Amino acid sequence: MPTYKAPLRDMRFLLKDVLKAEQALAELPYYVGHETHTADLADQILDEAARFASNVIQPLNMSGDAEGCTVQDGVVTTPKGFKEAFKQFAAAGWTALDGDPEYGGQGVPHVVGNAVSEMMIAANVAWSMYPGLSHGAYTALKAYGSDETKNVYLPKLLAGEWTGTMCLTEPHCGTDLGLLRTKAVDNGDGTFNISGTKIFISAGEHDFADNIVHLVLARIEGAPQGTKGISLFLVPKYLVNDDGSLGERNPVVCASLEHKMGIKANATAVLNFDGARGILVGQPNKGMQAMFVMMNGARLGTGMQGLGLGEAAYQNALAYAKDRIQMRHEPRITPAEPADPIIGYPDVRRMLLTVKAYNEGARALTYWLSLNIDIEHHHPDAAKREDAADIVALLTPVAKAFMTDNGFQGTVLAQQVFGGHGYIKEWGMEQFVRDARIGQIYEGTNGIQALDLLGRKVLGDGGKKLQKLAGMLTAFVEENEGSEELAPMLDVLGKAAQQAGTLTMVIGQKAMQNSDEANAAAVDYLRYIGHVTYAYLFALMSKAALEQIALGNDKDGFHKAKLQTAKFYYAKLFPETKALAATIKAGNEPMEVDDLAMFGFEKALVTA
Repeated sequence: MPTYKAPLRDMRFLLKDVLKAEQALAELPYYVGHETHTADLADQILDEAARFASNVIQPLNMSGDAEGCTVQDGVVTTPKGFKEAFKQFAAAGWTALDGDPEYGGQGVPHVVGNAVSEMMIAANVAWSMYPGLSHGAYTALKAYGSDETKNVYLPKLLAGEWTGTMCLTEPHCGTDLGLLRTKAVDNGDGTFNISGTKIFISAGEHDFADNIVHLVLARIEGAPQGTKGISLFLVPKYLVNDDGSLGERNPVVCASLEHKMGIKANATAVLNFDGARGILVGQPNKGMQAMFVMMNGARLGTGMQGLGLGEAAYQNALAYAKDRIQMRHEPRITPAEPADPIIGYPDVRRMLLTVKAYNEGARALTYWLSLNIDIEHHHPDAAKREDAADIVALLTPVAKAFMTDNGFQGTVLAQQVFGGHGYIKEWGMEQFVRDARIGQIYEGTNGIQALDLLGRKVLGDGGKKLQKLAGMLTAFVEENEGSEELAPMLDVLGKAAQQAGTLTMVIGQKAMQNSDEANAAAVDYLRYIGHVTYAYLFALMSKAALEQIALGNDKDGFHKAKLQTAKFYYAKLFPETKALAATIKAGNEPMEVDDLAMFGFEKALVTA
C-alpha cells in the first residue's frame, strides 16, 4: 500500500528562501492585517495540514478507488470514510482557510492555501476535489454575486456546511460553450427557471453536505447566440428560505454517474435541470466573464493535480528503488547482500530524477503564481497589481498543461521503477497513473490551453505579457553575471529569453497569412515556454540554495541536492527545447492536406 509524507522541507524552502513570501505579503493590506501572516503561522498551518493529509485522507485513497461512488434514485453515496473525513476537515476550519473573514474565512494568503491544497491532492486526489470545487464556487460568487447572495451563501460554503460545483459541459458541447442549450426563463421575481442537462460535473451530487450550490451556465430566452449570450446562475440543490434555512428540493437531479478510468471516488455526475429555480450571478449575458474566475482557479488546481500525483508516485518509487535488490552493481552498494538496490543503476536514477525535477519545478511554479495572485488582488500599487496579473494570466495555461503532462509522465515513470509490481493494483502505482490521466483532459484540454496561451495571452496582446516574463529572465542574468556557480544557467536563460521572442515572431508572421500556423505550433510552443519558466525557477532555487550553503545551513545536504536536481534539469530535460524550436518552426505545412480523404472523411475542406 502506498504512503505519502508532505515534502515540508521543500515547501518551506520555496516560501522562505526562494520567494521570500513573508516579506512580499508584508506589503499587502490583507484581510485581517498582514502582520498576522508570519512564517511561524505558515509553518504551523503546513504542519497541521500534513498530519491531516497523511493520517486522515491518504488511508482512504485506495479503498475509495476500489469502492467508488454509487447512485440510486438520484442519491449518491461516496466511499466509506469520505464524508466523515470532510466533516472533520470542515470542523477544523480548512474549508475557510484563505476565505474572507467578512464571511467567516481565516484570511490566510492564497499562497499558503495552495500549499495546503497540494498536500490534500497528493494524499487523495478524488477526495480533494470536493472542497476544491466548493472553493471555486466561493471565488466566483465573491467576485460577481450580489451582496444578498454573498451574505447567504459564502458563510455556508466557507464553513463546509454547503458545497459547490461548476456546471458548464453539455452532451453536445465541451470547449465550445457557445453551443450550449441549457435555457433560463425569467420568472419576473428575480429568479429564473433553468432547464437542460449538464455532464461531467465533478462532485455534482454526494452525501457530504446539507446543500450543493451549482453554478450553471445557461442562455436567457432571447439572448444572443454564441458565448455573448451566456449567463451564470446559482442553482441550489435545496432552495433557501428568507431566514437562511433550507426549503424544498429544487428539481435538479443526478441522472447517473460516469464510469471512469480514474478518480473513481469523486462523483462525476450527469445532472438534469428540469425548471430548477436559480438566481442570476453578475450581469445578463456576461456569464463567461464570471465563470472564468472559477475556471482559472480550477486550471491552476488541475495543474496541481499533476504535481500532487507526481509527488506521491515519486515518494513510493524512491522507497521501492532503495529497497528492491536486483543483480550486482559495480561498485557494490551492499556488498553483504546477494544483489544491490536498483537505485544504483543510472536508468533508474534517470527516471527518479525526471519525476523529482518536474515535481520541484511544478511546486515552484504553483507557489510563485499563488503569491502573484495575492499581489494581484491586494497590493496597494496598481502597477504591481497589473504586473502580477499579467504573469498569472500568461502562465495559468502553462501551469495547467505543462504540469499535468509532466505529472502523468511522472506517474508512468514511477510505475516503471516498480517493474511488474507497478502493474499490480496492491502497490498503488497503477491508480496514480489512472488518476493523473484526467488532468490533461478536463478544465480545457491541454491543446486548448496551448491555444489560449499563444492566441490570447501572447499574440493577443502583441507579446506584452511574454515580454514581462522575458524581462525577468534578462534581469536575473544581469544581476548574477558574476556568479561562477550560476554561469551555466545564466547562459541558457539569456539565450532562452531571446529565442522565445524569436519563435513568437516567426509564429506571429506566419499566422497573419494563415491562422492554422498558430494552431499548429501552439502545443509545442506551450511546452517550450513551460521549460523556459522552469529553467528560470530552477535558477532562482539554485541561487537560494547557494546562499543557504554559504550560511552553513546545509547540514543534511538538502541544498546540495537541490543544486544537483537543477543540474539534471538543465542537462537532461531542458534540451527538449531544441527539438521543440525545430517543430515550432516547421509550422503547419507538414499537416496540410488538400482534402480530408486521407483520413477517410468524405467532406472536403472549404476555404472561406
